[in-house]
Amino acid sequence: MNCEWRVRLDGYVDGELSPEKQAQYEQHLRDCPSCAGALLSCMQMKRGIRSAAAARYSPPAELRFRVAQVIGPPPRITYRWLPQFSLAVAALMLVVVAAAVWLARPRATDFASELLDLHVSALASANPADVLSSDRHTVKPWFEGRLPFAFNLPDLQGSPFRLIGGRITYFQQSPGAQLLFGLGKHQISLFIFQEGALQLRPSPGTQELGFTIDTWSQDGLRYAAVGDTEPAQIHALRQLVQAAHSNKP
Repeated sequence: MNCEWRVRLDGYVDGELSPEKQAQYEQHLRDCPSCAGALLSCMQMKRGIRSAAAARYSPPAELRFRVAQVIGPPPRITYRWLPQFSLAVAALMLVVVAAAVWLARPRATDFASELLDLHVSALASANPADVLSSDRHTVKPWFEGRLPFAFNLPDLQGSPFRLIGGRITYFQQSPGAQLLFGLGKHQISLFIFQEGALQLRPSPGTQELGFTIDTWSQDGLRYAAVGDTEPAQIHALRQLVQAAHSNKP
């Protein structure tokens, strides 16, 4: 089903909407599974293009040798300019190598986009949770035997958060837990993985397309909270989760 808001999707992804229209579109995404699914497809396509471009334009290993062949030895009559010429070549090589390293490195934004894909997929799904319950004593045992690690869930009594449920998910081919929390009309995903299985550095307060992504490590586990809420609210959930983990038996 086509939605009249779909024509604004590209402008939203590229950050071309005004702050007011961007806020309106984010509200629409929470209420329209069709547009949320289209957003997910668009983000996956853009990430795939970035990855392909990085692989295609990475300089070959023999670049230094080819540059030396093209330049060749300087003529004798320009010997007095050799120091400046060498400095220019060295600077050029430094720029080329730096560009190659920048293109080839795993980028934090790529990781953030992958986590955001998982979050948006859950929101757009007709069944966002494998275990649907607001009782942490029901949700936590459901994961036992399904994951190679254990975790604690926070006591949300007296907090603005509510537990919705959880599901098994995969990130970088590693199994993990995706827990869904509610905050008013917002939903927050809390991802939990084994730390050694991921190549994701802690990155508190990363912003991606109007979403906040906060990652941290604790006692061999890697956590990532993703939601379209204020960073302070994500941080408040993080504190509850950290306190629960510290108090686990």
